[in-house]
Amino acid sequence: MSLAYFPGTCDYAQPPGQRLMLEPGGLVSSIGGQMANKILGIVLAIIAALAIGGIALYRNEPINALWIIVAAVCVYTLGYRFYAAWIAAKVLSADATRATPAERLNNGRDYVPTHRWVVFGHHFAAIAGPGPLVGPTLAAQFGYLPGTLWILVGSVLGGCVQDMVILFLSTRRNGKSLGQMAREELGPFGGLSALIGTLMIMIILIAVLGLVVVNAMKHSPWATSTVAATIPIAIFIGFFLRRIRPGRVLEGTLLGVILLVASVWGGGLINESATLRGWFDHAGPPLALAVIAYGWLAAILPVWLLLAPRDYLSTFLKLGVVALLAVAIIIMHPTLKMPAITQFIDGTGPVFTGKVFPFVFITIACGAISGFHALVSSGTTPKLITNEEDCRLAGYGSMALESFVGIMAMIAATLLDPGVYFAINTGTGIVGAAAVDAVQTISSWGFPVTVDQMQDLAKEMGESTLFARTGGAPSLAVGMASIFGTSFGRGLMSVWYHFAIMFEAVFILTTVDAGTRVGRFMVQDLLGQMWKPLGNTSSWPSTLIASTLIVAGWGYFLYIGVIDPNGGINILWPLFGISNQMLACIALSVATGIIIKKGKIRYAFVTAGPLAFLATVTTVAAFQKIFSADPKLGFFAAADDLATKLAAGSLPADRIASAPQLIFNQNLDGWLTVFFTLVLWFVIADMLRVAYCRLTGRAVPASSEAPYQPTKLNGTTGAPAHA
Repeated sequence: MSLAYFPGTCDYAQPPGQRLMLEPGGLVSSIGGQMANKILGIVLAIIAALAIGGIALYRNEPINALWIIVAAVCVYTLGYRFYAAWIAAKVLSADATRATPAERLNNGRDYVPTHRWVVFGHHFAAIAGPGPLVGPTLAAQFGYLPGTLWILVGSVLGGCVQDMVILFLSTRRNGKSLGQMAREELGPFGGLSALIGTLMIMIILIAVLGLVVVNAMKHSPWATSTVAATIPIAIFIGFFLRRIRPGRVLEGTLLGVILLVASVWGGGLINESATLRGWFDHAGPPLALAVIAYGWLAAILPVWLLLAPRDYLSTFLKLGVVALLAVAIIIMHPTLKMPAITQFIDGTGPVFTGKVFPFVFITIACGAISGFHALVSSGTTPKLITNEEDCRLAGYGSMALESFVGIMAMIAATLLDPGVYFAINTGTGIVGAAAVDAVQTISSWGFPVTVDQMQDLAKEMGESTLFARTGGAPSLAVGMASIFGTSFGRGLMSVWYHFAIMFEAVFILTTVDAGTRVGRFMVQDLLGQMWKPLGNTSSWPSTLIASTLIVAGWGYFLYIGVIDPNGGINILWPLFGISNQMLACIALSVATGIIIKKGKIRYAFVTAGPLAFLATVTTVAAFQKIFSADPKLGFFAAADDLATKLAAGSLPADRIASAPQLIFNQNLDGWLTVFFTLVLWFVIADMLRVAYCRLTGRAVPASSEAPYQPTKLNGTTGAPAHA
């Protein structure tokens, strides 16, 4: 949330100053500056090429993580400094003299001209969910190479572009949502498809986020107590900044950070207490109910009480941990232990089933491109933009930083011994519930691991066991703890581990509560079409009904993931990835249609290129999940296989009770994949229809872009311009 949500802080977002106007692609509008800029670009390109070549070509010897860090920094810098600047100037025609809706519609609540760096922080906090942490961790089963290349290329050419373009287009249209833009720019058919599809996809996204948190806290009193403590901390900071010390943002920030660190220390004390430990030692189902209850409360409580302080504190935590990880990796310059490519690229992976193509592009979503970001880019952020040129920093820059988080996660996961990685991330339904059976199965894959090794690691991390801790979060936390412990002291490994768990939970719960609130607004919008009072977002009855419906939707899918014997990720993460990437395709379709309608078809490749690739990849993945006869891959095949075993009486006794529910869930997931695929191609077809009409001179829906008004504010600061 913006600092504007905290009373007395709006002036903080508006320090005096004047933007230095830069030529697109040039450091300054001078010949010398342009030459220096070209030289810089050439040097960065050479370094990036050498680093990526080193990552991709040296297969017979271990690779140092610094190669990946250097490649990432150079690629992101090139993308932001040159490609993003070119898009802003040529494709979008960003105009610094144009008044934004934050200025024209300023109401001090939703529309507030805000300093560009505060907008950057808000947008990063809102989009930085579990995707860049969990996706790369799960995709590490293919080896470090496929995921790393997709994160780098997919982000600079796809994800960053989507976020920036959608943010700009929404800003030009008074901050309208993606569904509204689809309806107005493409037509009612594509718009309705996009609106319904977006709501359904949102339900799946939040369910998977909740599942990751539940799996991280399951039978871990330290993790559960630490994560639970972050909620009252956020509420206290909300009261502190609104009632106790209004406007004292620095005081609130320091106090919040101190309390978060103290919660990690306190969790360790609880874990060692025979009395208190039992209060926080729970299986998956009760933890799922707790997360569901939290999501419902977060959707109905005032935004200043929980959502705003949590977002605000999480921004500092996220940026600080990412910077600390980068520094630690530079200090220890570790060697990756996971091979560049494993045998599981053939689709037989234990973490999830599916070949490297197309599933690496589905598994790693937010680290490369994420449809969820389009909802944020057409949600709160465009209402805060002071200058159209800030869309480059907030949109492209924030996504580049999140992609860097994905690179950190990939490094942390592949630093682990491969046997340890698979022992943590493989469900008991695949390797067996007994530790001896698990290590025997994993070792037979060519990745040796022992029971003693896993027991020692669990003890070092302050856990009772690390076997079958699926979901990606626990293995990532182990990797992060190893990095921090090696760099800053191994004596605190258990503290580092649970600090990492808390860090991941803050990442995720920020998206859960924000996503639930956005989903509530979407449900209210739909209900308002049936009965107008239900569309009133200020009405308590409407709020309670809509919140209950959206939470019941994602809560159901969370529960089916929790009771799944394979850990839930195997069944839900592919559906999450497919739906998320389909949402990105919808956003890119809207952007492509608007660019063509503006008469800039020669630049349409900027969004049409990523759209074509992503639509192909996502459709292939959906096709395999729908029609595959392999029960480990296809949703319907898995349901049929489980039904056959149930009828034959060959299921283990502990799975018989949940089998009917799992059969229904697999069939439901299959039909949802069919529905999402149809929605995607309905929207693409509508965009192609609009493009055809525009190119052949036929009538197209009128542009919903707001008319030009000159700004009265300084570009960067939002302060009134002086005569």
